Amino acid sequence: MSGEYVIDEAGSVIFPRVGEYFVLEEDNASLEAKLLADYLQYLRNPSIEVTVLRRVSIIGAVNDPGQKLVDPTVTIADALAMAGGATTLGDQNKIRIIRDGVMVEAELSVDTRLTDSTIRSGDQIFVPERPWLSRNTGVVATGISASVALIIALFIR
Repeated sequence: MSGEYVIDEAGSVIFPRVGEYFVLEEDNASLEAKLLADYLQYLRNPSIEVTVLRRVSIIGAVNDPGQKLVDPTVTIADALAMAGGATTLGDQNKIRIIRDGVMVEAELSVDTRLTDSTIRSGDQIFVPERPWLSRNTGVVATGISASVALIIALFIR
């Protein structure tokens, strides 16, 4: 009877044998206790663990953007890995949270666990692209070197 069970928009979920539960107001421990008591009617030694997954969209400079079900104990890096990781243009040091179309202020790093952040179901984790200059330092350095060499050559004549 193990599995993932989806909570509908009304906050209800249906479990095998024991039926429908309204779970929006429940914390993990109280839901586990209720399920354990109800499953004792059908099982000898039921073992129940409730983990509430967060549904987030991972967007921006990632390889496989989209909506993901994420365990709240994972880090931002783990969530990004679920989206195929950041692209070569992605800036993992400037990750933002978008909620209802508005940027949410939060201190995030790739090591931040979702439980330690303000991220909640329905949020978007946005990975921006690095600025042009930081993506093209080689081009800029080459241009500066060439310009300096040209100026030196002109003054030496």
